[in-house]
Amino acid sequence: MGRIIGLAYGTKRVGIAETDDLKIIASPLVTVHSKDVIQFIKDYILKHDVESVVIGHPKNLDATDTDATKLVNDFVKNLKKKIPALNIIMEDERFTSKMASQAMIAGGVKKSKRRVKGNLDKVSAALILQSYLTRQSNGF
Repeated sequence: MGRIIGLAYGTKRVGIAETDDLKIIASPLVTVHSKDVIQFIKDYILKHDVESVVIGHPKNLDATDTDATKLVNDFVKNLKKKIPALNIIMEDERFTSKMASQAMIAGGVKKSKRRVKGNLDKVSAALILQSYLTRQSNGF
């Protein structure tokens, strides 16, 4: 039983979060360029025991696909091809960017740091991952 990492996938950047060893808390980790994310995951797996990867699945409010849904689905197919043994879980990511922004404000993060897009991406990844962890602990 290893850690779980979470991804907020974007065409330019991917926010990455990780759980603690007990899989209770999700914490923002890093933001990497989209072209480097698979290599980052491979390197991370060499250093840590990884149980699963949770990837934010973009949907509209009515649960239909967004413009980004196909991009994420294509990324997931590529990830499965490059790391076939990896357990991949899709998690609804509706509202995560807005919630990440609000969490940063509530946490006292200065406006200059909130404007750095990578910070928002890794906080979004942590929210996606924490949402998954909460659902699992509630038996859903």
